[in-house]
Amino acid sequence: MRRPLLQNWERAAQEIQRLLAKNTKKTSKEARDVYATFLQSLADFKILDPAGGSGNFLFLGLKALKDLEHQVINEAEVMGLDRPVDLVTGPSNMLGIELNEYAAELARVTVWIGELEWRMEHGYPFKDNPVLEPLDFIEHRDALLRWEAVKTDEGETRVAKEAEWPKVSVVIGNPPFLGGSKKRGELGDETFEALKTVFKDRVPGFGDLVCYWFAKALKAIETQGLGAAGFVSTNSIRGGANRQVLDAITEKSRIFEAWSDEAWVNDGAAVRVSLICFGHSAEARLNGLEVERIHADLTPGQIGGSANLTLASPLKEAAATCFMGASKKAPFDIEGEMARDWLQKPNPHGKSNALVLRPLCNGIDLTRRWGDRWIVDFGTSMEEHDAMLFEAPYAYSMRAVKPLREKNNREAYRKFWWRHAEARPGMRAALDDLPRYIITAAVAKHRTFAWMHSAVLPDQATLATARADDTTFGILHSRFHEIWSLRMATSLEDRPRYTPTTCFETFPFPAGLTPFDTAHQRTESIEGGALIPAGLDSAISKQKVPIAVVEYAQSAMKTIVSSAPPRELAASIARAAQRLNALRENWLNPPEWTQRLPEVTPLGMETSPYPDRILPRNNLSEQDLKELSKRTLTNLYNQKASGQVQWLQAAHEQLDAAVAAAYGWVDYTPAMPDEEILKRLLALNLARAAV
Repeated sequence: MRRPLLQNWERAAQEIQRLLAKNTKKTSKEARDVYATFLQSLADFKILDPAGGSGNFLFLGLKALKDLEHQVINEAEVMGLDRPVDLVTGPSNMLGIELNEYAAELARVTVWIGELEWRMEHGYPFKDNPVLEPLDFIEHRDALLRWEAVKTDEGETRVAKEAEWPKVSVVIGNPPFLGGSKKRGELGDETFEALKTVFKDRVPGFGDLVCYWFAKALKAIETQGLGAAGFVSTNSIRGGANRQVLDAITEKSRIFEAWSDEAWVNDGAAVRVSLICFGHSAEARLNGLEVERIHADLTPGQIGGSANLTLASPLKEAAATCFMGASKKAPFDIEGEMARDWLQKPNPHGKSNALVLRPLCNGIDLTRRWGDRWIVDFGTSMEEHDAMLFEAPYAYSMRAVKPLREKNNREAYRKFWWRHAEARPGMRAALDDLPRYIITAAVAKHRTFAWMHSAVLPDQATLATARADDTTFGILHSRFHEIWSLRMATSLEDRPRYTPTTCFETFPFPAGLTPFDTAHQRTESIEGGALIPAGLDSAISKQKVPIAVVEYAQSAMKTIVSSAPPRELAASIARAAQRLNALRENWLNPPEWTQRLPEVTPLGMETSPYPDRILPRNNLSEQDLKELSKRTLTNLYNQKASGQVQWLQAAHEQLDAAVAAAYGWVDYTPAMPDEEILKRLLALNLARAAV
């Protein structure tokens, strides 16, 4: 707001000085006219906060506008122009929209208090005719939707339309923070569906609530002459479905100033936010530094600079491979000892409770120590009359789950209360025939992957990749996938969030080793016991890479020929990945400190279908037990990041070299900059997406 107004004043001041220098009656009048015109532009300048809250942003906007006018008046007086009797700016420059009636009234009072305080601080008397002007400049209404009554054959109903914003100079604000998955519960079915319908071409259905304010501001820039908008948003707007609104902004307008990841306090909770200004401006500043342009993921763009990963597209070759874990939306989880007790109990139909009881893995189990959580799981299609035959699990669900589900807004959740809310049938089908799968925590400081027994159900806080070969594990755990996923990830507070669509499906695997190439899921063992995808070619194959977008063509050309057959490349990756995992597991669970015990064998079964339990040895000292509790992937990779674990760094470098060979990057060394790697990966993505 201040910068363009000051630039306008600088131009006006130069013209005033030029005219006054001529020292004629005519030019003096012309100078006064230029001054009056500029002051009128300040009087006409309107600031809108369409999520007004208690008026803090409007308070700051008013102060900034009045400070600027005060500066202009002082500078004009120095040039010899008369000082106006009073200021032209005031609460009438401020407009707001607020849904909460009390907050709207509070915002009106806040703005007037700001006006009176400013006048006292700068020596201006209070206006007394009247002291307070009308307080209707902040409207009490919805900023996104308006409802119209419509008569039908069945009576009168109401239809949602897009709410209008007044025509203003700039828009500012701190719209409400509400994640896409929570919108329906907080807003109700009617409003949720209305927003999806009204904004269907501009905001993704499950985008965060804040996205609607960005979309409306962009529309005002296009149709109402809005000069600029600046919002505080959760930093998750930089990625995932949310980023579609920023993609549209960078396509149709310009992000000219942003802070990509800042600490913020919202309703007493510490969160991470992005501050984003967009509209008509030729300049660009990111995190306080001048850049050529700002990409939609709030990274800098410049010729020869960082790769614009917002151009990356999901690749068909990577579809239906990585899945979000099951979402229960009710307390189906139980303690391990309770599960083991139920596994020894008979049922009236003679079937084992093992059919509906599974160990559960959530994000904490991966980043910390295993928590021995189990879950009642009636699958994706079991009817209630079948579920009730599993007596203990069903009785527990009746007590703990049903009362909560009956209050849920979603009809399907109420109707099928005994099933997980989102049981992920696609994921289950993909994992069914595998002895193990690859798992990672959705939100974590470090992007690490682990092997998980197929009997364990992945929770929604994890992502499961439906492959059992060490080659795929190694590619995912390489430096190349790590830096790609960190740039493509959304975020929760200051931790990256890995998602199937943004991180996995956009990632270009080495040719011949893509998820499409390994979709059969078959494996074969090589010398040493590592598993590679079955059926790989033993002959050298050329990787013909189509030319990508001009800016990344050179990077695309650098990946031309692999130096070895796909099978040999896969074996090299698999051996390095197996070694990395073995070293890491020995550090996490030293055999000197831990013991592996077979899990309970369910009643009526000859062997246990579950993975072994890893427990501390019985004679472990208190000091060693305490040390064992600290052995987590998070702590291990914290040490790696600070250069304290040379064996782990060496194991990762060996893996990276094997994966680089599969890409055909003969010039790769650990010193290769991340940006060079990202440019090459982006070139591959763009080339494959174009086919």
